[in-house]
Amino acid sequence: MTRTLPLHLAAIAVIACASAAPAAAQVMAEPDVTEVAKTPLRDLNIDGRDIPEVLLAAERNPYNAAGLAKCSAIVTQIAALDEVLGADYDIAGAKDTDRLNEGRIGQSVVGSIIPFRGIVREVTGAAGNERKLRAAYTAGMARRAFLKGLGMGKSCAYPARPRAAK
Repeated sequence: MTRTLPLHLAAIAVIACASAAPAAAQVMAEPDVTEVAKTPLRDLNIDGRDIPEVLLAAERNPYNAAGLAKCSAIVTQIAALDEVLGADYDIAGAKDTDRLNEGRIGQSVVGSIIPFRGIVREVTGAAGNERKLRAAYTAGMARRAFLKGLGMGKSCAYPARPRAAK
């Protein structure tokens, strides 16, 4: 029974996540059933996440204005970032950021299966990979903010600029 307890806990977490209603638009997507199930694999650096090319480009030069003379070019780049990052703050806002989420709870439960998780993540390189991924997301958010500021300076219409407050 003791050997199967972690598996039972993981199954409960997965079932709880599967029955959860989808979250509204947000800057970073909440973990879903697949993400919860992959938590131990990511902790052991078996199933890493690839950094999308649009975020790698943002890391290389987040303030590159080449080829952005027209508003349509700005909209195209913002759309590519939105696809990876999720909705921008002017859409998602700050609502529901502190609420309990089934996906985060499930990830925590499943992640607790691995003893000394923090040390394991450092040794396997998973923590370093996560830091790189977070840095890429930060660069992508900086790039999107730059693009919207550039669009605002050029008097472009939304979405090439921040959405007007309601």
